[in-house]
Amino acid sequence: MTRADFASLTRGAVVAWTRGKSEFLQTDLIEDGKPIRLEAVIFRPTGAGPFPLAVINHGSTGGGIILPTETWFSTDLANFLNDRGWIVAYPQRRGRGKSDGLYDEGYACNVDMSLGGADRALADIDAAIAALRRRQDIASAPILIGGQSRGGVLSIAYAGLHPEQVAGAVNFVGGWARESCLVASTVNHSLFERGASYPKPTIWLYGQHDTFYSIAHSRDNFAAFEKAGGRGKFLEFEAQAGQGHFVFRRPNLWSGPLDSYLKSLAAPAQR
Repeated sequence: MTRADFASLTRGAVVAWTRGKSEFLQTDLIEDGKPIRLEAVIFRPTGAGPFPLAVINHGSTGGGIILPTETWFSTDLANFLNDRGWIVAYPQRRGRGKSDGLYDEGYACNVDMSLGGADRALADIDAAIAALRRRQDIASAPILIGGQSRGGVLSIAYAGLHPEQVAGAVNFVGGWARESCLVASTVNHSLFERGASYPKPTIWLYGQHDTFYSIAHSRDNFAAFEKAGGRGKFLEFEAQAGQGHFVFRRPNLWSGPLDSYLKSLAAPAQR
């Protein structure tokens, strides 16, 4: 997993050490009467295209551990998916990275405020996908959606809300409210249950010793998802103390299972 500050980079500049290209997406979002551009880091596979699209979503700032102005992406996952023919986009939601607007997803241990923040994030993801689909190098086929932490639960929820648009959903250590919040189970169950109407299998990738979500809490979220009708596979990986939230950084753990998951999906048509 990599975080980079793009303040010194011009629009559309190539990030030399990653192959990624930081661009601004012109979206239909309006905030305070102004149109919103969302930054996205895009990794393009070799070839002419058009390519099936993979959209990978970031998590929170960890309550201030990460600066909102830091742009988030993973070169490891981008390389993995590029090698399998996907063009990969890492959209930064409002107020994150170099995106316009206010970062206002919130950290309050309150059900209504938490779900309101998640709704705002889902609107940003939807707007980014709509903008990405206007690109000529992106196929009209259903997308692969995935993410880390808050991005993971948002990806499962998005799949349930837009099943016809989604070829598969990948959840890395997903959750919205951290387990120490008294309403965490209520909030996290609610969001994962939104994804239960997605008819295809999903994959959930979690690490032991996660400081945000214990394995017991995450398995309980998965059980709520399955009880609501969701389909998926929950995988648990060994991690060092305090590192379970960052299995995203360990492709040696997830590359095999994720490769098998992608092969189980219908081959993404390029048209």
